[in-house]
Amino acid sequence: MEVPYKTYLNENEVPTSWYNVRADMKKKPAPLLNASTGKPCTAADLEPVFCSDLVKQELDDTTAFIPMPRPVVDFYRMFRPSPLIRAYFLEKALGTPAKIFYKFEGNNTSGSHKLNSAIAQAYYAKAQGLKGVTTETGAGQWGTALSMACAFFGLDCRVFMVKCSYEQKPFRREVMRTYGADVTPSPSMTTQIGQKINQEHPGTTGSLGCAISEAVEAAVTTPGYRYVLGSVLNQVLLHQSIIGLEASIAFKKLGVKPDVIIGCAGGGSNLGGLISPFMGEKLRGEADYRFVAVEPASCPSLTRGRYAYDYCDTGRICPLAKMYTLGADYIPSASHAGGLRYHGMSPILSELYDQKLMEAVSVRQTDVFSAAQYFARTEGILPAPESSHAIRAAIDEAIKCREAGKSETILFGLTGTGYFDMTAYQSFNDHTMGDFIPTDEDLEKAFAKLPEIG
Repeated sequence: MEVPYKTYLNENEVPTSWYNVRADMKKKPAPLLNASTGKPCTAADLEPVFCSDLVKQELDDTTAFIPMPRPVVDFYRMFRPSPLIRAYFLEKALGTPAKIFYKFEGNNTSGSHKLNSAIAQAYYAKAQGLKGVTTETGAGQWGTALSMACAFFGLDCRVFMVKCSYEQKPFRREVMRTYGADVTPSPSMTTQIGQKINQEHPGTTGSLGCAISEAVEAAVTTPGYRYVLGSVLNQVLLHQSIIGLEASIAFKKLGVKPDVIIGCAGGGSNLGGLISPFMGEKLRGEADYRFVAVEPASCPSLTRGRYAYDYCDTGRICPLAKMYTLGADYIPSASHAGGLRYHGMSPILSELYDQKLMEAVSVRQTDVFSAAQYFARTEGILPAPESSHAIRAAIDEAIKCREAGKSETILFGLTGTGYFDMTAYQSFNDHTMGDFIPTDEDLEKAFAKLPEIG
């Protein structure tokens, strides 16, 4: 039977519980550490920063399925289920025997998968009786999603947007403001951390690590506010598991099993969400899959980083996480994939990678946009720069299948659209886009400042 071009689930098939992959991990991710005491963070340590219910999710590594609150399920129904799409036109253009599928998360107003966690975090903030939340955003997808979610629940939203993205992507910024968010380029002069970073790095284009520091400072110094994060944390990967849960159900409905599952990787939210239920099957010995994380060559935390405890933010005010990291002081080049410009990787994904349950590759920016252009011309969707990293790896995998005469089923995550990223596409079309790859010396400078833990 020929597989349909698009596969949707019916309402009764859409998941109503998130899946927590940590429950099936024999070796759990290392705990967050209190930076002052060096001891594992407790709920009391985290609750001044995060919502109480989210702290419980962050620390829970034994409960496999966590029910979604009814208001979150109802909100999801505005844009979920998202389609699982067979890339027939891409397959034909490549002349590959591989079957290529993508899970498309760009079919909502925010334009990306980020809304899956934004609405959950906004719900818990509202349920706690908070006035508002603070956050950071790279390319602006998370900030857009959170501003939309906060508008839905009547919460204030303060966003610190990485300066180079603030300047490169003005329309994404204006969407946030349209939803009522206050948007500040980071590092700014409105926080003590921002002032310090600007003094130490004059003219810096910023980074997610800088913006996190400012957002956390703003949250803990403003009564009635908490900080929310769009990636990296366990709670975020939990919420994003709806992507993989839907994909798993859709594949079973089709009678098809993916062989390799590919996702772009910055902090880890979309990759973690896509692979979680499939990884659970692998951990339980029920099935086997290849998992491939794709990161920018300019910010290669998995492929060139160190697996160590490090600060989650440049200002060193957040807890320490054990993760693959380039060092909290590493400020990536001003690449167009702003959502992947983070110095570390999710502790969950870092542990899975360290156990060799997952692979990782890094790709150059110009190669990424070449794949994005090819995908747009064949499949008719203009992809976000972040998602295009996964497209690059999926195309490369399909070409290998063609050369080997081997048929395999490839799944990748198309996390969002690129219609607010036209400055990046202009740079590529005008042949002015370049590639930056840090030298070993560049990385060693940041590694030298890693905290000495145990």
